[in-house]
Amino acid sequence: MAFRDGPFDNLKVPLIWTSALVALALVVASVLLLLSDQRAGRTDAEGLTVRDTFEAGAGPVNGIFAAPVRWVGQASDYVRGYFFAVSENRRLRAEIAELQAVRDANIALTNVNRQYEALLGIRTEPPVSAVHARSISEARGPFVNARLLDVGSSRGVRVGNPVINEHGLVGRIVGTSGGVSRMLLLTDVASRTPVLIDRSDARAVLAGDGSGNPRLEYVRGEDSVREGDRVLTSGDGGGFPRGLPIGVVARGIDGTWRVKLFSDRGAIDFVRVLLFEDFSQLVDAEALNAPPLAALETAPPPDPRTAAAIADAQARRDARAQAQAGAQASAPASSAASTSPASASQPEPQP
Repeated sequence: MAFRDGPFDNLKVPLIWTSALVALALVVASVLLLLSDQRAGRTDAEGLTVRDTFEAGAGPVNGIFAAPVRWVGQASDYVRGYFFAVSENRRLRAEIAELQAVRDANIALTNVNRQYEALLGIRTEPPVSAVHARSISEARGPFVNARLLDVGSSRGVRVGNPVINEHGLVGRIVGTSGGVSRMLLLTDVASRTPVLIDRSDARAVLAGDGSGNPRLEYVRGEDSVREGDRVLTSGDGGGFPRGLPIGVVARGIDGTWRVKLFSDRGAIDFVRVLLFEDFSQLVDAEALNAPPLAALETAPPPDPRTAAAIADAQARRDARAQAQAGAQASAPASSAASTSPASASQPEPQP
């Protein structure tokens, strides 16, 4: 049976009565709210105020009516957060991409600064002027063990200048132009470098053969080379300053002594070209050719008492010398006088 066929099918409620009942319910609710706000001083037998009694009864009802409102608010927050999360995710992705580029740039700058600091920390004794350079290309073909640097003769670079990096000697300059120079590495077959063994002070020649570890040739002395010995430039021939670090000695597969280069510890990107030609530029030629008493000529005058003592000693020496000269002069005269009577008394020889 349908609802319209029930006993309430013909029941009709007037609209006026419905409105009146709703209004009455609202008035009652308003009165109850007003009563709840009143702070009556009366108390019943249990000591509860009117407001407390009303709140105790209306609390569960308010919780029931407030639950749907909370659910709707939570649902709206979830929907709003979901749609905002999409745009927020896109923004964060773009920001991460930008920060990754900044991070990569910072890492590169940190590496460059570390190499520059290491280069600036290298000091030669005596000090040699130098220019900083960057390896701009890596040669191919017959010049595989050579590099091009972005400095040339306009910066004072000349053929034969040593090239070092933050670890040690790298090579030498074999060609220059106005703004570019060619650097020959120690591993090239045309490279020959006079070296010394730091432990024994033995001399040798470091010869490149195209491999990563050049050979030690012409080593003199017994037990002059051992594995792990440090190899430095000897300065023989005047082509390199003495004491530049090169590497450590190791035994090769073929049984020869070879050197593990310090410069292989990192990429050869930034180097210093030592503007070194010969040892004459490390000292002042005028200082070497100065007269030996030049320092005494420019010395301050002595103390008066010291000068008097020196003059007195000089006068005594002069007096002693004059006395000795007078004695020597009187000695020949007395000897001549003593021999003259004897010669006169001797008879003349008969014919």
